[in-house]
Amino acid sequence: MSRLFLLMAIAVVVYLLIKSYRKNVPKQDNPVAEDMVCCAHCGVHLPKSESILAGGNFFCCAEHRDVYRK
Repeated sequence: MSRLFLLMAIAVVVYLLIKSYRKNVPKQDNPVAEDMVCCAHCGVHLPKSESILAGGNFFCCAEHRDVYRK
């Protein structure tokens, strides 16, 4: 009977140690989704932060922006 209590006590201690360890591990944040835009000239989709904004339109490169303006 005392062996059973000893095994139960060890199991509880191990459970509490694992639980406290998992609390201290920082969670990995999910990457934030970024808005996608479409190039007004060629139609390719790209992240908004990588696009070029000109005249209310988004472009994938400066060449397409210049061609669209003409």
